[in-house]
Amino acid sequence: MTEDQPALREVERYMRAVIDRAESSGMLDDRAALPLYRVLAYHLGWMDEQFRPARVDGGKRIRPLLCLRCCEAAGGDPSAAAPVGAAIELLHNFTLVHDDIQDRSRTRRHRPTVWALWGEAQAINAGDAMFALSQLALLEVADRLPASSVALLLRAFNETTLRIVEGQVLDLGFEDRPSVSVDEYLTMIRGKTAALTAFAAWSGALVAGADPERLERFRLFGEALGLGFQIRDDYLGIWGRREETGKEPADDIRRRKKSLPIVLLLESMTPPDRELLDSLWSGPEVSDQAVEQVLELLERYGVRERVRAEVARLHQEAHSLLAEAAAPGPARDALAALLDRLATRSG
Repeated sequence: MTEDQPALREVERYMRAVIDRAESSGMLDDRAALPLYRVLAYHLGWMDEQFRPARVDGGKRIRPLLCLRCCEAAGGDPSAAAPVGAAIELLHNFTLVHDDIQDRSRTRRHRPTVWALWGEAQAINAGDAMFALSQLALLEVADRLPASSVALLLRAFNETTLRIVEGQVLDLGFEDRPSVSVDEYLTMIRGKTAALTAFAAWSGALVAGADPERLERFRLFGEALGLGFQIRDDYLGIWGRREETGKEPADDIRRRKKSLPIVLLLESMTPPDRELLDSLWSGPEVSDQAVEQVLELLERYGVRERVRAEVARLHQEAHSLLAEAAAPGPARDALAALLDRLATRSG
């Protein structure tokens, strides 16, 4: 992704600026007495656990990149969308900080999570601050757009946040249910994951001045990309490799997570196999032997290939929507290349 680095550096510049301004205008003159902003810098990959400057994995920055590339593909200057990209990335990371608490995840990107280091209460504070900072970052675009467009962006940004939270509520609720339909699963990921990629594509085109019809095409492209991204993530959550995902192999099985592979399995299996699955998941922890048996069930019912096929279908759908939204040229080619990378990613 070397060709994407200049655009992402501009996004990071806005992210750092909004955090630095917030820290400088904070309640205390002594920054060491209020470590909140350094905790955020740790999560974003800018500092280590001792708050020393670092350059570690802070995530792929896919969503802000999508925003900037869609701005360019709609005929705009991608740098004009950088504040929106920064807001999108801060919003995404707000959800990650809180998700890690809810999922009891102690590691992310090969490092301890915020709550694992500083406790749940301070992690909630960090996530709340990240959300407020995302709003401030979005307002940085106010001197580049008409007031009506800024108001539209803010409204859509907050509506997107609600869709993400609704999706997370559904996802957590699935954990206590014996079964979930494919339609229910798709509704959940349309909120939890695809709402933000849809906003990223739509907002980039909005900054470029696209008309309403074209904005909707970009939004649909971003949604299809997000759906495929999440289903690929579900695939990796079971069949991904530790050195590439940073998670234990078959981690979603150990967590009894109702991702698409498990949803498809539950809809397909015979009553005796369902009883077997229930027994494998009945204990406080899922053993290595139980994981292997669940993997065997997934193979027996052809779930792995069905998930791959769904990723491929959404990949093709997103390409078709992109062709409708953007005119041929380097900007559309860059988006197509991004789409291809996401559909085949291993981590």
